[in-house]
Amino acid sequence: MRTASERDVEVVAGTRTLPVVSGLRDLLPGGGLRRGATVAVYTSSVMLALLAAASRAGSWCAVVGLPGLSPIAAAEMGIALERLALVPHPGAEWTTIVAALLDGFDIVVAAAPKNIAPAVAGRLAARARQRGSVLVPAGAWAGADLTLAPVRGAWGGLGAGRGRLRHRELTVQARGRGAASAAREVTLELPAITGVLPPIQVPSTQAPPICGPSTQAPPLHGLSIQGPATPTPTPAAHGPAGAGHRSGAQEQATHENRSEETPKPLRKVG
Repeated sequence: MRTASERDVEVVAGTRTLPVVSGLRDLLPGGGLRRGATVAVYTSSVMLALLAAASRAGSWCAVVGLPGLSPIAAAEMGIALERLALVPHPGAEWTTIVAALLDGFDIVVAAAPKNIAPAVAGRLAARARQRGSVLVPAGAWAGADLTLAPVRGAWGGLGAGRGRLRHRELTVQARGRGAASAAREVTLELPAITGVLPPIQVPSTQAPPICGPSTQAPPLHGLSIQGPATPTPTPAAHGPAGAGHRSGAQEQATHENRSEETPKPLRKVG
């Protein structure tokens, strides 16, 4: 982390304007983010677009109080994640955290609590001017140098009853003070700032051809198929060699049949 004095030297020696993507240049005085300015933004997609070019050029960015911000969405907008710090839950120390980040970061996005006092907003804006940072409040901010707000929008990608949302066409208006007092508008395609997304390959609706039964069985790889095993004769437990083995039930039935065939002795009557 750089100290405040080291960062002041870098700001004086370097440029006073941070770069933005080409689609946003016409909205900003000087075609970029002026150091020390407070730029209020009313839509998260434009807020992410403001950070993209500056982070890729080497600027450090911080986002405070936006727990729903996805790093994936930030990367898709072109933000260098290695130069992005997220403070999703600042808690009661929101003012102190934002003031500390303005000392060391180039751009600080701050989602303010509901009832922020105008005096607190003024002190943070003055700190941004003193340190050469850019304060980007997410939403309304008293005394902002510039305000970017969406005025029209439409989604594209849906066809006649089917499809998927592919991009958003958004018209953004800039209003401010001084050189930015005249309202200006630009139309952007988001999330792809530099162009629309690649076309979607629609799968064919034709059913695959139905083939008749094959007369040849398909080969089975990795399996060894063998015929039924030939039973091995089991030698008889009793009796002469070569006699088949008989089960106990068969022996019992034979014994009963022999008992029935044996003539019973005659009883003498009288």
